[in-house]
Amino acid sequence: MTSHTEEKMVVLVNGIPASGKSTLTRAMAERFGFPVLTLDSLKEPFMASFAPVDRLRNRQLGCAAYQAIWKVVGQAPTCCVYLIDAWFGFQPKEVLQQGLEQAGITRVLELWLAITPDEAVARYQSRLTDRMPGHPGAEYLPELRKLAETAQPMALGPVLQLNAADLDEAAASAWLQRQLRLPVSAQPALSASG
Repeated sequence: MTSHTEEKMVVLVNGIPASGKSTLTRAMAERFGFPVLTLDSLKEPFMASFAPVDRLRNRQLGCAAYQAIWKVVGQAPTCCVYLIDAWFGFQPKEVLQQGLEQAGITRVLELWLAITPDEAVARYQSRLTDRMPGHPGAEYLPELRKLAETAQPMALGPVLQLNAADLDEAAASAWLQRQLRLPVSAQPALSASG
């Protein structure tokens, strides 16, 4: 689906690890029909090819995937709005600003998933056995706790803050519809599960 505007926009689905970015991204992609780019989906095939991957290599692959995102977005037509699922705070804000500029982005919308330290740690810990080898393990939990105490949205445009513990997909959808100035008739109907 495309936006009816001359602006080149992206929607950042932002939050620390385990905040629910992937869940929200899938819901918004289904609702609006926008294409999705995720840091992990670009990074993990390389993690599998270059296994075993340590923390340093994971970070290097993450930085490369981040650059690939902006290359893909830059090649897309102006009318294409990508949902980009990533923890954008893993690099300095200036790196994001450079990527957006290189991709020709003129408007940034951000869905920020706020999560408490306890909830972030519990969620991450519950997913440890499901994570691909090469992602940080249990040793990352104290760092994640500290991150949850200080993490903030990138705030390079309008931001909608959502509570990760009680995710309101309907509020996110309504906010995006208003921000993107899409007519209601252009929106696909919510599914019975939505």
